[in-house]
Amino acid sequence: MQLPHPSQELRSTQVLVRFSLRMAILVAFASFGGVDFARSLAALLWMTIVLSVVVGAMKRERPFDTILNHWDEAVAYTALFCLIHVVNHLGFAELAPA
Repeated sequence: MQLPHPSQELRSTQVLVRFSLRMAILVAFASFGGVDFARSLAALLWMTIVLSVVVGAMKRERPFDTILNHWDEAVAYTALFCLIHVVNHLGFAELAPA
């Protein structure tokens, strides 16, 4: 007897909850890192990107599918990584209002 597959909406909700929980854990670990917060979070995000890509490939999930999956998580983590990388290189002084 085969278990029924969860609906598309439920699977997408699970991915959003997994993403939120993983981000909370990454932020907590980055706040206790030995180096500054941005560098710690960027390093943790890089490892999470690799993990998401490997899991997505192992599960043979299709990128840009109609439901959210590990590939979509990898894209979101990559966007956050790029944002942190750019903000870290610009510095916070240029971003502050005059």
